[in-house]
Amino acid sequence: MESVEILGIQFAMMDRMTVFGLQFLLSVLVFALIARWFVGPWLAQKSQTDALSILLLPHAFRHLGLAFFVPGLVGEDMPALFSITAGYGDLLSALLAIISLIALRNRWAIALPLVFVFSMVGVADLLNALRQADVVPHFRSVWYIPTFVVPMLIVTHVLIIRRLFSRGQKA
Repeated sequence: MESVEILGIQFAMMDRMTVFGLQFLLSVLVFALIARWFVGPWLAQKSQTDALSILLLPHAFRHLGLAFFVPGLVGEDMPALFSITAGYGDLLSALLAIISLIALRNRWAIALPLVFVFSMVGVADLLNALRQADVVPHFRSVWYIPTFVVPMLIVTHVLIIRRLFSRGQKA
């Protein structure tokens, strides 16, 4: 591994997987701290409908995962299995999030079950994508999705699931 000396201190260059892992973990940590210190206490004062609606909003943008289909945004040799499962998984998650938002805002009787279904599909999509670490070298300009967006989505999924299963939430 290459290193550089600056002001008498040796700095090792990091390989791509180390950078990816560090960025992913630090993003999860920062989003978890934001959730713990600011978002969680604020949402605790909100109704179930309002809190879940706010938490669903970032997921309504999961159509960004369709970028995995676009040559140039990802490497030309991006495995098709990843592009198809992550791209369509994100699209399905986005559509379920939007339908859940509409259901919550219109107080449909099936709103909470829809949020639950969305969250299970969304978590499964994220876990499926995360298990395919061999695609990291192919991310190119969509690197920000798994290192910034995915950690936010993971934390909001945790908050959604906690909210769905908590007792005594504000009406």
